[in-house]
This record gives sequence, structure tokens and C-alpha cells, in this order.
Amino acid sequence: MAMYHSVTHTTHDPYHVTVSPQRFERQLRWLRRRGLKGVGVAELLRARAAGTRRGLVGLTFDDGYADFTAEALALLHRYECTATVFVLPGLLGAANDWDPLGPRKRLLDERGIQQAATWGMEIASHGLRHLDLTHADEDTLHREVRESRQLLLDLTGHEVAGFCYPYGAVDLRAIDAVRAAGYQYACAIDAGPLTGRFALPRVHIGERDTSWRLHLKRGLHRWRRYEPADLPEGP
Repeated sequence: MAMYHSVTHTTHDPYHVTVSPQRFERQLRWLRRRGLKGVGVAELLRARAAGTRRGLVGLTFDDGYADFTAEALALLHRYECTATVFVLPGLLGAANDWDPLGPRKRLLDERGIQQAATWGMEIASHGLRHLDLTHADEDTLHREVRESRQLLLDLTGHEVAGFCYPYGAVDLRAIDAVRAAGYQYACAIDAGPLTGRFALPRVHIGERDTSWRLHLKRGLHRWRRYEPADLPEGP
């Protein structure tokens, strides 16, 4: 699965989380020319359970930046792809203040989230306020996973199947909280021995990822990150 964040133009990207619209379009074209199609995580997991995942690639966007609807959405539609957008319902229309080096980027508000859902994107939770759950107390941990799910359900009218750990930080306590809150899966980055339905590994995609780098990352992702054995099971 591919992990994106922001799709926009910038010359200041200290965290390497931004892909220009031109680069993003080239990356989508690279997928489609190889007979691959980007889909959201829930769809990918359903296809895997049914034995029909061949040709599908999971696309995810962390943090729920407003540039998703401004830049990425139309390109995904043009190339007949969908994606999962992990949003922060506790920071609707706010900014990424958790990144001290900036740049400041606006987050999706209620209207943006609803627009993405209307265009067929999967809306999933990134918690309420982008907190490291491995350092949260019990009340904060359960509020971040439970309340964010309910707020998104109320906002979109759709079941919220997925969760994404902010910063990719995950431990057994966070996994147990996500499972208990009723999610069907959760995404991490490289969860090592915790890899499974509630800590799915992903590969970072950035502005420097040209076609040959995408080919290399696809091969390394398959080699280094084993398929979680528990994926066909229910939540």
C-alpha cells in the first residue's frame, strides 16, 4: 500500500510529505500503464479476502489536507482510482500545527470530507487531533479512537472501517483500543512484529519517486514486508 500526505506545489517541504500535482499524475499514469488500479484500503482487503486483489494497489492519504480535494481528487477520478483519506475530525478546517518546521497547511473541513466521500473515496480516522497514541493516557487514547469514529459516521453517514496511527506510532495498547472501538483495520508504516490487520504496513511515496523508484519500492515492499496472515479474518 502507498502512503501519501499532501498533493500541492511547494518549495519548502522539510518532512518530505508533499507531492506536486504533476508528479502525482505521473505516478497514477505509471500505475495504470502497468494494469494496476488504486483503491481504498477497505476495498483492497475485501478483494484480498475474495481472492480478487490482483491488479489492485492500496492508496492512502494521511492527515486529511485540504489540498486533497483541491488537487488530488480530480486526478484520482481521471485515472479511475479511489483512495482512503485518513482525516482528523477534531481539527476540521484547522492546520498541521504538529509540524513545528511547517509549512502550515489547511486541513479538510466538513464540506471537504463530504465532497471526498461523494466522489467515492473512503473516509477513515486519523484520530481527533493527531496525537501519538503510544504516549496518551487511557482516557485520551479511547477518546481519540472512539470519538473520531463516531464524528465521521455522523458527518458522512457511512461506516468508518479504518484507522491510521498518527506518526505511524503503534503499540499493543493502541491496537487493542482500535480493535475495541469497532474498526475493521488500521494502518501503520512499518510495524514489524505487530504487523497484521490492525497494523498494516505501507510504503511512503514522495516527490522524488519517479517511475524507476516506484518500481524499486514496489519490489522492496513485497520482499521486506510479509503479508499479514490475519487479513482474511473479520474484525
